Amino acid sequence: MLTQIQPLDGFTYAEARLKTTAGKREILVQIEADGRYRRRCGCCGQAAPGYDQPSERRWLFVPLWAMTVWLVYRAWRVNCQRCGVVQEGLPWNAGKRPVSIAMMVFLSRWSRHLSWRETARAFGTSWEAVFRSVEWIVSYGLSQRVLGRVRAVGIDEIHWGKGKKAESFLTVIYQIDAGVRRLLWVGPRRTRATLRAGFQSLGEEFMTGLEYVCSDMWKPYLREVGVLAGHAVHILDRFHVTALLNKAVDQVRRGESGRYRDQAKGKVLQKMRWNLLRNKNKVRGRARRQLDRLLATSLQTARAWQLKESFRHFWTYRSVPHAAAFLEAWLTKASRSRIKPMMKTSRSLRQHMGYLLAWFLAKGEISSGAVEGLNNKIRVVTRRSYGLRTYNAMQVALYHNLGKLPEPQLTHSFC
Repeated sequence: MLTQIQPLDGFTYAEARLKTTAGKREILVQIEADGRYRRRCGCCGQAAPGYDQPSERRWLFVPLWAMTVWLVYRAWRVNCQRCGVVQEGLPWNAGKRPVSIAMMVFLSRWSRHLSWRETARAFGTSWEAVFRSVEWIVSYGLSQRVLGRVRAVGIDEIHWGKGKKAESFLTVIYQIDAGVRRLLWVGPRRTRATLRAGFQSLGEEFMTGLEYVCSDMWKPYLREVGVLAGHAVHILDRFHVTALLNKAVDQVRRGESGRYRDQAKGKVLQKMRWNLLRNKNKVRGRARRQLDRLLATSLQTARAWQLKESFRHFWTYRSVPHAAAFLEAWLTKASRSRIKPMMKTSRSLRQHMGYLLAWFLAKGEISSGAVEGLNNKIRVVTRRSYGLRTYNAMQVALYHNLGKLPEPQLTHSFC
């Protein structure tokens, strides 16, 4: 069976025996060198003469019927002319790890469905073994992936840790092409230097093929993208614009709720927060009647909500000149509304009109919703892992779950 699922070039499976130690059953699979092949250097892969043969070693293999399986072999050290005295190359092992490549791939696959701790408990190993396995798979995948065909990327920041300092955020770069959506790079902090390091690590070929960049309105990101990817069409994320408008409406509601707390107007605003933040066509039943009652008043909240809803028509245009005319009219109306949060939002959008109109140049090419969708998956990964305390563990988990990285061939396909 082992010869069929995992043949070893230059080695053979000699025997497999069952052993019981302290009530725990284990399977020991003895491996021997095939005398027809010369030993090879574990670093460069060139043939090299044997130097000495240290003591016997074991490597953890995929378990069978809840029994631990070990690969057993007396590995030689070889005297390589290029690398010196090093361990011979072992096709089932990577470096000096006590876990075989097949087991590392097996654990990494299951860790996408379970937390790392649950994976370790299910297969009788340690959390450290699972983490090191996923870490090696991620390192292998990053070295094998191809980035030359990326046309559209999304840039965003994810809150991680405690507080609102730059150290509590991660900068992420996603590929958001129509057919492929994956994490390309993640780095600590939310700064221009972090974004610059991310673009530089992805390489010149990646930057040359880039056509669209989607981000929010944070100035450091806008400036850095203009410097490093000025040839690409820079688009503002539609979801961030909607969030900006919702934030303005919520500020107006909270201000009026405080002013009219003990008056009849204040009662109309009670329990209306989520109804005001949702799209009009999704508010039904009793909530719709409450919303209509609010819109019939002269409150600023009602006018702010109407401005927010009317902006949705902007995204339906197909012609850039028509969209620009609508945007200019809406910004003028919002700036004259005498509603401070909406006036502030109007000024912000006016400063970024070029980025807003660029959205129509890429309409149908990319989906800005992919950025928020991938952000939600990051939160799921973090929650499933019961929180990741170190940046290294967080980085490995995100690449492993969202990077769509190539992996070595899996010998045991259960999930």
